[in-house]
Amino acid sequence: MVERGFAWLHAFKRLRTRYERRADIHLGLLQLACALICYRQLPVVLK
Repeated sequence: MVERGFAWLHAFKRLRTRYERRADIHLGLLQLACALICYRQLPVVLK
């Protein structure tokens, strides 16, 4: 389960290599990626 989550996060190219110098921007992108992953999985859960 954890490996699958990391693979989904790895699909976001901006998070593969940390381009941002500021940690708060990186954290914001990480949170956005997690929200998008949850949003994409929502129709699967509701079936």
